[in-house]
Amino acid sequence: MNDKTAKSNNAFPYNYHTHSLYSDGSHEPRAYVQEAVAFGFKSIGFSEHSVLPFDNTFALKPESVKAYTAEISRLQKEFSGQTEVLLALEADYIPVLSNGFSALKQELKLDYIIGSVHLVGNSYPDNLWFIDGPNRETYDEGLKRFFNGDIRKAVKSYWHQINGMLETETFDIIGHLDKIKMHNQGRWFREEETWYTGLVNETLALIAEKEVIVEVNTRGIYKRRSDSFFPGEYILRIIRERNIPVTISSDAHQPHEIRLLFDEALTELKKCGILAVSRFANGSWSEYGIC
Repeated sequence: MNDKTAKSNNAFPYNYHTHSLYSDGSHEPRAYVQEAVAFGFKSIGFSEHSVLPFDNTFALKPESVKAYTAEISRLQKEFSGQTEVLLALEADYIPVLSNGFSALKQELKLDYIIGSVHLVGNSYPDNLWFIDGPNRETYDEGLKRFFNGDIRKAVKSYWHQINGMLETETFDIIGHLDKIKMHNQGRWFREEETWYTGLVNETLALIAEKEVIVEVNTRGIYKRRSDSFFPGEYILRIIRERNIPVTISSDAHQPHEIRLLFDEALTELKKCGILAVSRFANGSWSEYGIC
């Protein structure tokens, strides 16, 4: 981690979590880069969902990997001097099923990796609880099918899978850390309950130990699926206490989403006492002052 600090009074002009039509986004990568240039972004990172060994509708397809990396390379050259275009993956961690992150980074010459959990379970595709997506019915059905409706057991499995990712994989950013709350919507558990905060603190201790950057993800709010960022205020205050680095991403699936709620995220960070955000430039991470 580079300790050099760059100070700026401007909004955070970087976005590292972007999905194009190569995974589950809506447009070709060029459209996102053009949007980034129009809004004065200093860099935009493409982070398609990594290839998974089973049929799905959201991840990068094996036959599209070369085309994806080649297109990002072309855009890097074309837009040089206008904005820095970065090549990355949002790597899904599924025990036994997913590919090792370090090998992916080396093979594809990625600038960084976002490590995320969207599917809770292991070993085979039919044993996976999908906690993401627009429909909370999918979340509820999985909770009943895989955990007999036991929300504590299910949520514990989510956080422990994140812990497993931290303990076994090497990556730069952890994506939408507490996304398990998205389809809960106050129905099954409260985030201030002791059993839940215990799981959170266990994971934050590991994040601090592994020196992973926590993404402050704005998508849940602008898609009206969450009342707070991923992660929310409680976790952000602990992040401040533990001096864990953060960055801001919109998890854009459409070009116009690349800058949504960045100002609001900066306000939230300042409220929690966080006065610097991690940015990637010239091959390394550094701190970008927001005070």
